[in-house]
Amino acid sequence: MRPQFARLHILLLLAAALLAGCLERGEAPPLAGTLTQDDDTYCRAGGKNAPGSPDYVYCRRDRDAQRNASVVRADKKQRDLGEYMLNNPK
Repeated sequence: MRPQFARLHILLLLAAALLAGCLERGEAPPLAGTLTQDDDTYCRAGGKNAPGSPDYVYCRRDRDAQRNASVVRADKKQRDLGEYMLNNPK
Protein backbone atom coordinates (compact mmCIF):
# COMPACT_ATOMS: atom_id res chain seq x y z
CA MET A 1 0.00 0.00 0.00
CA ARG A 2 2.88 2.35 0.80
CA PRO A 3 4.58 2.18 -2.67
CA GLN A 4 1.32 3.08 -4.42
CA PHE A 5 0.88 6.09 -2.14
CA ALA A 6 4.41 7.32 -2.94
CA ARG A 7 3.90 6.66 -6.65
CA LEU A 8 0.70 8.73 -6.62
CA HIS A 9 2.47 11.66 -4.95
CA ILE A 10 5.31 11.56 -7.45
CA LEU A 11 2.86 11.44 -10.35
CA LEU A 12 0.90 14.41 -8.99
CA LEU A 13 4.10 16.37 -8.45
CA LEU A 14 5.22 15.74 -12.02
CA ALA A 15 1.80 16.65 -13.42
CA ALA A 16 1.77 19.89 -11.41
CA ALA A 17 5.21 20.83 -12.73
CA LEU A 18 4.14 20.19 -16.31
CA LEU A 19 0.91 22.14 -15.96
CA ALA A 20 2.63 25.10 -14.31
CA GLY A 21 3.72 26.28 -17.74
CA CYS A 22 0.08 26.62 -18.77
CA LEU A 23 -0.47 29.35 -16.20
CA GLU A 24 1.77 31.88 -17.93
CA ARG A 25 -0.22 34.10 -20.27
CA GLY A 26 0.28 37.37 -22.09
CA GLU A 27 3.23 38.84 -23.90
CA ALA A 28 6.87 38.72 -22.95
CA PRO A 29 8.21 42.00 -21.50
CA PRO A 30 10.82 42.66 -24.25
CA LEU A 31 8.11 42.47 -26.88
CA ALA A 32 5.91 44.97 -25.01
CA GLY A 33 8.61 47.67 -25.28
CA THR A 34 8.90 47.11 -29.03
CA LEU A 35 5.14 47.38 -29.45
CA THR A 36 5.08 50.68 -27.57
CA GLN A 37 7.74 52.11 -29.88
CA ASP A 38 5.87 50.85 -32.94
CA ASP A 39 2.63 52.40 -31.70
CA ASP A 40 4.39 55.69 -31.04
CA THR A 41 5.90 55.76 -34.53
CA TYR A 42 2.58 54.78 -36.13
CA CYS A 43 0.55 57.36 -34.21
CA ARG A 44 2.93 60.22 -34.90
CA ALA A 45 2.03 59.68 -38.58
CA GLY A 46 5.13 61.30 -40.06
CA GLY A 47 5.18 64.23 -37.65
CA LYS A 48 1.50 65.19 -38.09
CA ASN A 49 0.42 64.22 -34.57
CA ALA A 50 2.39 65.46 -31.60
CA PRO A 51 2.43 63.28 -28.48
CA GLY A 52 -0.33 64.46 -26.16
CA SER A 53 -2.56 65.86 -28.92
CA PRO A 54 -6.14 64.54 -29.09
CA ASP A 55 -5.46 62.72 -32.39
CA TYR A 56 -2.36 61.04 -30.94
CA VAL A 57 -4.21 59.96 -27.79
CA TYR A 58 -7.10 58.60 -29.86
CA CYS A 59 -4.68 56.69 -32.08
CA ARG A 60 -2.86 55.11 -29.12
CA ARG A 61 -6.17 54.16 -27.49
CA ASP A 62 -7.35 52.62 -30.75
CA ARG A 63 -4.12 50.62 -31.15
CA ASP A 64 -4.42 49.33 -27.57
CA ALA A 65 -8.03 48.29 -28.20
CA GLN A 66 -7.03 46.47 -31.39
CA ARG A 67 -4.22 44.63 -29.62
CA ASN A 68 -6.45 43.65 -26.70
CA ALA A 69 -9.13 42.39 -29.11
CA SER A 70 -6.48 40.35 -30.92
CA VAL A 71 -5.30 38.78 -27.65
CA VAL A 72 -8.90 37.95 -26.70
CA ARG A 73 -9.48 36.31 -30.11
CA ALA A 74 -6.29 34.26 -29.78
CA ASP A 75 -7.25 33.13 -26.27
CA LYS A 76 -10.74 32.15 -27.46
CA LYS A 77 -9.31 30.16 -30.36
CA GLN A 78 -6.97 28.35 -27.97
CA ARG A 79 -9.84 27.50 -25.60
CA ASP A 80 -12.00 26.34 -28.51
CA LEU A 81 -9.19 24.11 -29.76
CA GLY A 82 -8.76 22.62 -26.29
CA GLU A 83 -12.49 21.92 -26.00
CA TYR A 84 -12.53 20.38 -29.47
CA MET A 85 -9.62 18.12 -28.59
CA LEU A 86 -11.32 17.03 -25.37
CA ASN A 87 -14.63 16.34 -27.08
CA ASN A 88 -13.17 14.58 -30.13
CA PRO A 89 -10.40 12.24 -29.00
CA LYS A 90 -8.99 10.23 -31.88
